[in-house]
Amino acid sequence: MSKRGLSPAALPPAKRLPSSAAPAAPLHPLALNFDSALYEELVLLIFAHLSWFDLCSAHAVNRNWARLSLDNDLWKRQYLHVFGRSRLRGAKGFIGRTDGREIKPLPERVGAGTEPLELKDWRSMFRISWNWKRGRCSTEQIEGILKPPGPGSTFTSAAPHILLAGSTTIIASSVESLCPEVHCLCGASSTKQTLICGSPRHRHPFHITSIALDQSPPSSGVLQLAVFLSTGEFLVFLINQLNPCSSSRKLAYVPLRPTSRTAPIIQAVYHHPLLISLSEGFTLSLYDLSSDTIVHTQTLTAYTTFPPSSLILSAQTPGIRYKLVLTYAVPIFPVHFSIGVTELIISASPGSSASSGSMSVVSTRTARALDVPAGWIDQEKLRSMKDQWGRKLLHIQDTQSDGKWVVLAPGDAPPPEQTSSSPSAVDSPYQLSSDSPASLQLYRLFLPLATSVASPVPKLTFSRYLHHTAGAVSSMALADGRCVTLGKNGGIWVWDIESGTGAEVAPPSRTGDPRVDLVEKGTVVFDDRRIITARGGTLLVHRFDI
Repeated sequence: MSKRGLSPAALPPAKRLPSSAAPAAPLHPLALNFDSALYEELVLLIFAHLSWFDLCSAHAVNRNWARLSLDNDLWKRQYLHVFGRSRLRGAKGFIGRTDGREIKPLPERVGAGTEPLELKDWRSMFRISWNWKRGRCSTEQIEGILKPPGPGSTFTSAAPHILLAGSTTIIASSVESLCPEVHCLCGASSTKQTLICGSPRHRHPFHITSIALDQSPPSSGVLQLAVFLSTGEFLVFLINQLNPCSSSRKLAYVPLRPTSRTAPIIQAVYHHPLLISLSEGFTLSLYDLSSDTIVHTQTLTAYTTFPPSSLILSAQTPGIRYKLVLTYAVPIFPVHFSIGVTELIISASPGSSASSGSMSVVSTRTARALDVPAGWIDQEKLRSMKDQWGRKLLHIQDTQSDGKWVVLAPGDAPPPEQTSSSPSAVDSPYQLSSDSPASLQLYRLFLPLATSVASPVPKLTFSRYLHHTAGAVSSMALADGRCVTLGKNGGIWVWDIESGTGAEVAPPSRTGDPRVDLVEKGTVVFDDRRIITARGGTLLVHRFDI
């Protein structure tokens, strides 16, 4: 049998002398032990049959066992055994960039190309993933970013905007000001750079409604950020991660007058040169930002879809073809709502590129959670319709998708007087049974490739409920197979979507300030090592790499 080699990761020097050294004195037969009698390859082969808990115990035996128990290949086996290959598969992030998550790093490709296998610390990855599973983290507060409320003011409608890009944190307040600011915390030292978002055309207070970070690979550590204002304008900044002081404004878009297409913008996604914005009136606007100019190329409007919504933009062919997945609330007669998803394929016209300003939608497909089948209805279809009807909601607080899963967060039910005029909604035999703020709905999204007319149709299939004790949801984030929710009471829960398991990260909290304790809106974002929440002017960072 061939020897099992050590992991490529560096280990402390072995205590056994090399063969070229002077021969050691023969050991007494009684001095033979596990360390001296077996080669290290055999010890590692034995350790390969231990669990992660036993490896941690072996680490405390002696120095030699501590050194061997840190073998990188041993922890790779443990990671794949405990968390599975699906934990390595992302669904939302940045392609080919060193400062953020990659899109779908398949397990068999981990370590290929520019990232050798030995550079991955599997033991550290195991520890971080275990902390996520248990909700174990350290918490710290970031001061000096969000201003406290003034007398008589509240935070009910001023949820800040936060984006994460590796070691860079971008924070923009939603409070009205004559000169709104965007704060960039770069690097481990959190060097702060402030971007001024002034408007020479408006002398009255305005605020930031949305921000979007360019998902294309950055050039020399420079990020591009789009900032949308309540005046209908939007700005594009260059953020230098290596030298934050050199960050500057690149482009500005000023409409002739504010319209329902340009203000207010509630969602935006950016993959240079394509920028897409979604207004509160549910109008999609496509912009081409190539050649250092902003060109509005197309506008799409929907009258049967409503916020809350989420956008997922991916590049099938950068600069040529893109896919946008739009998740939104769908009304159900007479007063209820369900969830729907639309896929839009955006491409340049034949024989042209994105630089010609001709990017437009070439095809669309839609899937809804509540559909009435065509033709005759048998018992199985009728039973499916009844199940779908039982999952309708009186109010939707938030929707999020990563292109594979869709999570729906119910909101607080409206007062009875708002629905008393609709007796059919109250007397329905399939009246809402799951409209509980503690139950999230998880759906599986199936979007097959449209290669022909006979291709399979898109499907949005209910998977399970995600139950928690954090009360009504204020904000939610979904990425990389994880879902994180921030409750209106300050509680934070995290789920592993693939397995359906969840854990509480932070319990509900009370500050004693009614303006904070009754806050309606908050913000939560996360990456593979931390969760950042903003609620009532308090900015907290929960770190899992401890």
